[in-house]
Amino acid sequence: MYSQDEINSAVSAGVLAPEAADKLRAHVVSIRERPVTDEEHFRFVSSFNDIFVSIGVVILLFAVAAIGQAIGTAAFAVDPNDFGGNSRFVRQESAEIMFGAALAAATAWLLAEFFTRKRRMALPSIILLLAFVAGLLFTSLGLAATIAGPDNIGSGSGYLIAAFASGSGLIAAGGAWLHWRRFGVPITIAAGAGALAIFAIMLVVSVLASATSLNGDTLILPLVFLSGMAIFMLAMRWDMSDRERQTRRSDVAFWLHLLAAPMIAHPLFHWLGVTDGQDIGVGAAAGALAVYVAMGLVALAIDRRALLVSALAYVLVTLASLFDRFGAVELNVALTALVIGSALLTLSAFWTPIRRVVVEQLPATMRSRLPAAGVPLTA
Repeated sequence: MYSQDEINSAVSAGVLAPEAADKLRAHVVSIRERPVTDEEHFRFVSSFNDIFVSIGVVILLFAVAAIGQAIGTAAFAVDPNDFGGNSRFVRQESAEIMFGAALAAATAWLLAEFFTRKRRMALPSIILLLAFVAGLLFTSLGLAATIAGPDNIGSGSGYLIAAFASGSGLIAAGGAWLHWRRFGVPITIAAGAGALAIFAIMLVVSVLASATSLNGDTLILPLVFLSGMAIFMLAMRWDMSDRERQTRRSDVAFWLHLLAAPMIAHPLFHWLGVTDGQDIGVGAAAGALAVYVAMGLVALAIDRRALLVSALAYVLVTLASLFDRFGAVELNVALTALVIGSALLTLSAFWTPIRRVVVEQLPATMRSRLPAAGVPLTA
């Protein structure tokens, strides 16, 4: 199986003529009876060797992280009989996190030089990128906690912890940018955007929590929602630069949508009371279903399924509560699965014609920015 990016590379190298590449894409479209844009391609595994290498990568990263933790333990050795050294114990734990994460991040970068830069292996590249960015995040968090110590953190209350998290997010975002410049893995932009979201959210929380009487917990969800919307707009920017979805930009947009979707969905359904763990009223259930339908229309318009998938669990809970409320106690789970499963399979089978109907209702200027759906651009 060859990705669009690899086909484009073959064209650029002169191995494959542009006309032959276009005919190949048209042939695939005719076989599948749907536009290539509707397939939402992205490379995850190209062979079983990807899985084989990924298992080895995970084991090796686990090993070096454990070695790093042992180094941190040795560097901040604590006498087990020193019951008054609680501060020392906390510093030791922070040092373990710092050294373990730092070694894992360094190892992930070195492995990426071979498996990503030379071999271009998809799944190992994703794992190595995530390990590198997460390693930077926890390294900076562990370093800050080790330097500050538990006493200073405690006296600074929650806003100082939020400030540490904010700085760590910025460092992780910078590392993601360097990784993108070196290796160009599509998921890197999403990882960097997530790190920047952590930076922005924790920065606002640390500033407002220290300057006002606002509770940081009440700020988190609105900030997560706004960050999700910002990442969604960034994803659309990448999507609009590749309407035919034939380059790596489409893969970048895919991962950004996958990140933005839960950040948008969770606050919305939380505010509707779906996540409270209590019985959902009819009004709240109707609101939740209306939100899901709206997300479905957006997903059809932009030709991305991430919104539908991310909100699926909330809709399952909502429908199960409704069936339970109206007396179908024993069958509420089965009926919920039947309704949702049938709806998703129907939508998948008729995605292209349904999407065409939705896109036809949009203004021509908006249609010209969305993935092609066989709809004329004239009003």
